[in-house]
Amino acid sequence: MTFTLTYLQAIVIGLLQGVTELFPISSLGHSVLLPAWLGGSWAKLAASQSTTESPYLAVVVGLHVATATALLVIFWRDWVRIVRGFVSSVRHRRVQETYERLAWLIIIASIPAGLLGLLFEHTFRTIFAKPLYSAAFLTLNGLVLLAGERLRRRRADHDVERTESGTDQDIRVAASVSVRDSGLIGLIQSGALFAGLSRSGLTMIAGLLRGLNHEEAVRFAFLLATPVILAAGVYKVPDLFGPLGDGLRPQILAGSLAAFLAAFAAAKFLIAFLRTRTLTPFAIYCLVFGVASLIRFA
Repeated sequence: MTFTLTYLQAIVIGLLQGVTELFPISSLGHSVLLPAWLGGSWAKLAASQSTTESPYLAVVVGLHVATATALLVIFWRDWVRIVRGFVSSVRHRRVQETYERLAWLIIIASIPAGLLGLLFEHTFRTIFAKPLYSAAFLTLNGLVLLAGERLRRRRADHDVERTESGTDQDIRVAASVSVRDSGLIGLIQSGALFAGLSRSGLTMIAGLLRGLNHEEAVRFAFLLATPVILAAGVYKVPDLFGPLGDGLRPQILAGSLAAFLAAFAAAKFLIAFLRTRTLTPFAIYCLVFGVASLIRFA
């Protein structure tokens, strides 16, 4: 069966991906639920992602690479320091400085997410990338965000108002998150394999429970997400340039540009928003949309 995608649809999907990948509301869940709600050719295209050879995956590849690129642009100074820290730690065979430690925390967190994604992404996609399952997991995502905020409030003394620069925030992250915490957070990130659970949301909650404030938690979540999102996209590049991408590449390019702009704006907005607010509005949104979708697709 031949699938078509208009430029308008590609741009809308790109905008959706850029926002929902970084907001704690699950991009994969929305890529399943919104097309199912709206119907039409987009619904047919999205439904194909649960099959072995899906042209929709070629679309997702370009959007993931664009989203990760937006994060690299925003945090390029941090990534320069992180790469230098990694090189320095290998050269001197020690981990002492902030960015040496931060580099290894990111590597350790990326290992379980990368391995589990490589081993089980296809299985989870074919089984769970369906509207009813996505609705259930999106509802669960809302409950996780609410529970995390409640537990965080019990440790309110760790979530004081801070106005440090980005460098000082990185120092706090490196000091607050242990190697064991990093591995656990990497494992928690893998929950995003279930359509409806948010990678960024799960990682932010984990950071909050380690004593980070909201701005530090979202910063750490974006740093951790960058290599995972980028690797997921690059790994699937053959799908983009292979037969699955035939007839879709110009539209994918338009969608990727939209995803880059949306992700850039979403990341900037979320960092500013969480300086003074919490994840509760996103939790409520997930619960409302998730329960409504459960009723719709049950």
